[in-house]
Amino acid sequence: MFEIQEPRPGTDMRVAIVAARFNRFIVDQLLEGAQDALDRHGIEADRRALVWVPGAYEIPLIADQLAASGQYDAVIALGAVIRGGTPHFDFVAGECARGLSRVSLDRGVPVTFGVLTTDSVEQAIERASTEAGNKGFDVAVAALEMVQARRELAVHLDGLQSR
Repeated sequence: MFEIQEPRPGTDMRVAIVAARFNRFIVDQLLEGAQDALDRHGIEADRRALVWVPGAYEIPLIADQLAASGQYDAVIALGAVIRGGTPHFDFVAGECARGLSRVSLDRGVPVTFGVLTTDSVEQAIERASTEAGNKGFDVAVAALEMVQARRELAVHLDGLQSR
């Protein structure tokens, strides 16, 4: 039986981060967590790209361009959409999520969703803090694990085809 368990990230990966400037006081903390995860997994600075965009709604377009370039093994999306008194939150958060999912499936490149969607600033701060588990860190690790899982699965599937 073929099984991939807890893939181990490798240092030969190239990773792009797309970060929203809106709610930057939160996104900066998510970025710090993502960079920490990449550092801990041996992904050198010269194997990373960081692109800032105005807000979460704009993230999918740049994520798509990065994924389509063939230069990056994974794209990490970072942002914070905080609910307000209008339905604007639902449109922005939903379209961002749909767009990023489409990028990943259309391009065959892991795109991880580090866009916080919270009811309050306090919730966003909690999810971006190092004390409660920084979601930027979590999605960066998930991106690396997905790259490794795809690589191992490709080798396995190639082996099945050559039989």
